[in-house]
Amino acid sequence: MAGGAQSNDDDGFNEINIVPFVDIALVLLIIFMVTTEFVREDEKDVEKVLPKNVPIQLPKAASAEETNTSLLSIAMNRDGTLFLNGERSTLDAVKARVKELQRDGKTLEAFVAADERLTHGAVLTVVDTLRVLGVGNVGMNTKPMEIE
Repeated sequence: MAGGAQSNDDDGFNEINIVPFVDIALVLLIIFMVTTEFVREDEKDVEKVLPKNVPIQLPKAASAEETNTSLLSIAMNRDGTLFLNGERSTLDAVKARVKELQRDGKTLEAFVAADERLTHGAVLTVVDTLRVLGVGNVGMNTKPMEIE
């Protein structure tokens, strides 16, 4: 052979071929990307279910401040059923609860979460009732919009 190099076919491969490894890695990446989209769709469905109350015992802290504010969490599902702090309720029961807390000298704040398919008038009735009763801050719970 030219240049004095000798070829021995019995030596086999002395180098690692990484092409099959890269092919497998790309296929796995595509599989993970596709399954992640399915998992995100399932999470969106879970968000539509009303959250349950979670009993917790808060730790004590020296810098904690006593507040005289009560927070009302009002949720309305697709058919207009009202939930006050996670329990099924009515607008009259909400009014009674607001008046009870006001008698105790509490400052009230409320968050209203309503299904997007519910009519504007049904949501506005609840918000307006809270404002008429003197609830200072009434907020609406929303999800961030995905901008494409």
